[in-house]
Amino acid sequence: MRINRGWLIFASILWSVAVNAQLTVETCQQKARENYPLIKRYELIGKSKEYNLTNAARGYLPQVALSAKATYQSEVTEIPVKLPGLEIDGLSKDQYQAVVEVNQAIWDGGVINKQKKITKASSAVEEKQLEVDLYTLNERVNDLFFGILLLNEQLKQNALLQDELKRNYAEVASYIINGIANQADLDAVKVNQLNAIQKQTELEALRTAYQEMLSVMIGEMVKSDDLLKPALREDIDMQINRPELYLMDAQYNQFEVQKSMLTAKNLPKLGAFVQGGIGNPGLNMLKNEFSPYYIAGLKLSWNFGGLYTKKNDRRLLETNQSNIDVQRETFLFNTGLQLTQQNNEVEKIRKLMQNDDEIIRLRENIRKASEVKVRNGTLTVTDMLRDITAEDQARQDKLLHEVQLLMTIYEIKNTTNN
Repeated sequence: MRINRGWLIFASILWSVAVNAQLTVETCQQKARENYPLIKRYELIGKSKEYNLTNAARGYLPQVALSAKATYQSEVTEIPVKLPGLEIDGLSKDQYQAVVEVNQAIWDGGVINKQKKITKASSAVEEKQLEVDLYTLNERVNDLFFGILLLNEQLKQNALLQDELKRNYAEVASYIINGIANQADLDAVKVNQLNAIQKQTELEALRTAYQEMLSVMIGEMVKSDDLLKPALREDIDMQINRPELYLMDAQYNQFEVQKSMLTAKNLPKLGAFVQGGIGNPGLNMLKNEFSPYYIAGLKLSWNFGGLYTKKNDRRLLETNQSNIDVQRETFLFNTGLQLTQQNNEVEKIRKLMQNDDEIIRLRENIRKASEVKVRNGTLTVTDMLRDITAEDQARQDKLLHEVQLLMTIYEIKNTTNN
């Protein structure tokens, strides 16, 4: 038998599309993160950082200042001696001056360098805080994802129950003909069928709501069949690797950089300057006319005022760092308690699951025996329906335990970020 190569290629493409259409919980988490409006803040934080670094670097550029003034004085400097045959004009009481001054930093004590580091540290804190805010999406995605998986399983079991009740309805109808059952028995089966249909309607409506919410979160249409049930993992990594810890590291480093700025601000500053201008009078105070002039030199400045508060400023920053240490310790303590509770929940569900199959087997045997008894006229249809409901509940419990175990494992994964 020969198979057309084109059909093989077409089939492989369809298979590839079907595989790619599957959505894992991790894929949904990533898509929700990328679709969330807050993700745009990454770009804004990056731009702010770039602008601030550029502005800080421009502190090394020559600083140019222009000033002008016009004044009127009530009195001016005069030469108190009059020489025979020599007349010296006095200064004018209205005076004018325009000055351009250029200052060039030679040594700023490291202030500009520290300012760059503070800018980077502040941006790192903002980015880590954004990571913390976005991380909360994972829990919301998990709830919707596993909720849809559970509803899928419940709907499958509901369909099996309806098939079973349909078969029972046909049997009880035949029993009426044989005089083993009556119309009330048939009505009892019908009530259970209607209850199962109502339950199906509720489950489908809830699943639709979950699908729509998940679709909005990840930015694309989600169908219940698209979700890939994760494999059950036996090993669970309990090491805590949460973004909150990285945020605290960034905050601690920010205060450390601010401490280094305290030293830089209190060091002497050295710079060169050139001043050029025109004034009436100029530098020659005895020349009563507009004259150009210039001054060039070095300028050393040292402000000792910051030394008064330097020690307390440092202690304040160290106190803030100690506060972060306390926050870290508290966070790890509370997270450890949460992990202990979740780990115990996993162990509990696993123990419950050990008996699920046996309970289902026994309930199935009881239900079959009840059907035989009804057929023989030794048991009422109501009692048989009770056993059918009990078997269905046993199967529902198993489905619930399986999804609960997956959910709890992913809760641990979300708690630890592993």
